Amino acid sequence: MRRSTSGVLITTAVAAAMAAVIVASPVSGQAADAPECAVGYQIDQWSNGFVAQVKVTNNAAPVSGWTLTWTFAGDQRVTSGWSADVTQSGEVVTAKNQAHNGGIATGASVQFGFQATFQGANETPTDFALNGVRCNDTNPPTTTTTTPPTTTTTTPQLPPPGCPSGAFCDGFENQTGTTPAGDWSLNYPNCQGTGTATVDSATARSGTRSIRVNGKAGYCNHVFLTTTRGTGGSALYTRFYVRHTTALPEAHVTFLAMKDTADGGKDLRMGGQNRALQWNRESDDATLPEQSPAGVAQSTPLAVNQWTCVEFGITGSELRTWVNGTEVPGLRADGVSTPDVDAQWLRRAGWRPALTNFRLGWESYGSGDDTLWFDDVVLASSRIGCS
Repeated sequence: MRRSTSGVLITTAVAAAMAAVIVASPVSGQAADAPECAVGYQIDQWSNGFVAQVKVTNNAAPVSGWTLTWTFAGDQRVTSGWSADVTQSGEVVTAKNQAHNGGIATGASVQFGFQATFQGANETPTDFALNGVRCNDTNPPTTTTTTPPTTTTTTPQLPPPGCPSGAFCDGFENQTGTTPAGDWSLNYPNCQGTGTATVDSATARSGTRSIRVNGKAGYCNHVFLTTTRGTGGSALYTRFYVRHTTALPEAHVTFLAMKDTADGGKDLRMGGQNRALQWNRESDDATLPEQSPAGVAQSTPLAVNQWTCVEFGITGSELRTWVNGTEVPGLRADGVSTPDVDAQWLRRAGWRPALTNFRLGWESYGSGDDTLWFDDVVLASSRIGCS
């Protein structure tokens, strides 16, 4: 979906006259009082949705923990947040600091953001309050001289790192419990066993949270974290980071799956076989690359005990894959049959997936457990890159 960008910097008296030069009043001889706190609010908006970047500046005594509140005037609904724990009750929104950003010295600032939906007008909040003290309020003197304000339009800094405009991005920082919630739900295909997927605050690629999957061997232990956000377009590009503890086995495993409604609702799956990354089409069990020694040699293993950037792009019938920014030749179907790579894949004419969900987790069809972490997920309509 194409976004129209609307960068709005919200501060009363233009962010306390945007640090303007203020002269003393000839009547009182006092300068204008600076607000105890100032809030900048920038949005990037599209049809019925937006992201906001919020900057909070503390002009009063230092604080060791903060809560920012405001009230939406319309039908805005927060769906996720980052660098703060953002919750909503009715029209009132509350953003609380996280462990790493609770302190704000005098004159210092913190930033956080959130994503939300809306219907009708998307009016800007006006009643920001930091720890109960209203922000952006000033007591202006009788006479002031200000420098003319300038209009500032910026692109919000969206998490996770490398999040482009219009994309679905999630570093799981908005998760508040151990069970994934919000944009994600747990799914146990076929039957539920001992495999688990939980929010992990001990291991993260960025921020403080990731998703940990305890992948167990055996067919009934399948477990996935599922979202429908960011799918359904004519082109899908995905970037995510994965870390795991055990090398990919000889047997077939899957750690990413997407439902393909153009293929009878069967899954398009990414995982491993013969110790290397592979794509697998559930409906006919075609693999990319072919599982010949020459085909497997054109793929790559998935490094253990380190974060790996994995990207793929699907445009029409073309499928491309990158690992740490480098394209993997054995994981590409480009419409031209290449022996040991996509010759088997292209035996099905007219393959053109219509993907309706995105799932991270674990399926094992043989022996071998694995523990995996996923972080900094991005789904977009063009390539994202590693960052």
